[in-house]
Amino acid sequence: MFKFLRKIKGQSTLEYAVLIIIVIGALLSIQVYIKRGVQGRLKSATDDIGDQYSPGNSNIRRVVTTVSNTAETFTYGVSSTTLNTDEVTETLQNQVIINAEQEFWG
Repeated sequence: MFKFLRKIKGQSTLEYAVLIIIVIGALLSIQVYIKRGVQGRLKSATDDIGDQYSPGNSNIRRVVTTVSNTAETFTYGVSSTTLNTDEVTETLQNQVIINAEQEFWG
């Protein structure tokens, strides 16, 4: 009777091993298709975002002007600086995103 139970245990262990091997083989065989599907979804999501930023295709012109009126004094080896009037900073920025010479993104 114990000999019969040992055969059944061995047979069920073998069946489980074969089943696991089949599942692993199936996952390995469809691995390429899963990767392609994930990459396709990622490309689709990035295409929905819009055009990419191109530093070679963008022009930014920025002019910063700073005007200040200061007085510097040097007394007994100590220098000090005082600001006579408020400092004025002007920034002029022109930004052109689309250039006449557009790049090909393929």
